[in-house]
Amino acid sequence: MTTITFQEWLLVAASFLPRLIMALVLFVAGLVVSGWLGKALGVLLRRRKTDPEVILLLQQLTRWGLMALFTVVALQQVGFDMTAFLTGLGVLGFTVGFAIQDVSKNFVAGVLLLLQQPFDIGDAIQVGDYAGVVLNINLRATEMRTWDGRRVYIPNADVYTQAIINYTRTQARRIEITVGVAYDTDLTQAREAALEAVRSVPGVQEDPAPTVVFHTFGESSIDFTVYFWIDPKETGLWEAKSAAVQVVHRVFQEKGIEIPFPIRTVYLHQ
Repeated sequence: MTTITFQEWLLVAASFLPRLIMALVLFVAGLVVSGWLGKALGVLLRRRKTDPEVILLLQQLTRWGLMALFTVVALQQVGFDMTAFLTGLGVLGFTVGFAIQDVSKNFVAGVLLLLQQPFDIGDAIQVGDYAGVVLNINLRATEMRTWDGRRVYIPNADVYTQAIINYTRTQARRIEITVGVAYDTDLTQAREAALEAVRSVPGVQEDPAPTVVFHTFGESSIDFTVYFWIDPKETGLWEAKSAAVQVVHRVFQEKGIEIPFPIRTVYLHQ
């Protein structure tokens, strides 16, 4: 059995210490350089008016790529056998690949979303059951603030494979409101009054023009639906619908058009 004396141990430590220090210096340098280059790249791309999502993708790839490079060089300084390590890593990667399928899918989907850009940060979108404003897109998940104020993190794989409705990029949106008028109402007058009312709502478009469709004989009214289109850049969906209901109600009152409600008459017999 070979015995290592204290002096020999000191010699080994003295020869290894400079390489260890160099490895630590390289690792710290990697952190600094990758962070600095990531920020510098972001500034440069923003000056060229590159899309924020592409900037984010390139920054993350730059940082992770540089950190991987500096880490490999640092490990080589302390005598780490990178060839054997990479070979073992390949076998290990194949073994654990099934365990990280979701992570891989989210990463790939995140890259595709950032490149294809079906939506931008700040867009109002709907993905599945969630609708709201996009706050952030990273390589794992898409962050949204829903209309009721909740923050939702949707895995990128789910976002990419589901139907995405981008309300911000929509040129026009159709709104419909249903109204009922009394049976003795002049339907032509009611139609013209409803069209006059919705045309006064800010953001309502004339092409396509608002329309009225009578469709139901109700218990106490003849029901019709008013269809009109708005420019989402001028007014919001709910604001326009609320304004339309209010103005239709006001115009009908001014013109004496009755919006009935069910009345039940009870007869008592002795």
